Amino acid sequence: MPEITLLMHNIRSTYNVGAIMRTAEGFGVRQIIFSGYTPYPDLRLADPRSIDPRLPHITERLTAQIHKTALGAETMLPFSYVVDIHQWLAENASRERLPVIALEQSASSTELNTFRPPTRFALLLGEEVYGIEPDILARCDHIVEIPMRGAKESFNVSVAAGIALYGLCFSLNITPG
Repeated sequence: MPEITLLMHNIRSTYNVGAIMRTAEGFGVRQIIFSGYTPYPDLRLADPRSIDPRLPHITERLTAQIHKTALGAETMLPFSYVVDIHQWLAENASRERLPVIALEQSASSTELNTFRPPTRFALLLGEEVYGIEPDILARCDHIVEIPMRGAKESFNVSVAAGIALYGLCFSLNITPG
């Protein structure tokens, strides 16, 4: 059975976070890891023993905003927050050896429709406007992009996450539901 971890790094919008969580749950993502300034729900939803380091009113506000588009998926998926994505990537490389696939447009990217993913991987999503920083991309095992046919240069990150998860799962012959 495929094992997918989803990394959300420096995503600004709570609505995008919620929509991505809902989509991830639909595709059977194993866990979500938030990093950087990405807003995330109350950590106690994922683990009641967790201590959320944010002020209570901030945690409550962000959780409520994420819930508007997650529609309960935030209570169904394991998730955690890491302060330093570089540290997570280094620890992953030495411990879990989970291949990291960045979703980003770059000169070295492979089109999603031609990429064949491993059966276990982490999919990295980046900031809505600027994408994933070059130093982080350099630490990824693969870079895939969604081909654009129109005049716009990119999709909304939550839409791109859905397209990428569908494409990667389709390549592995798995479908939601």
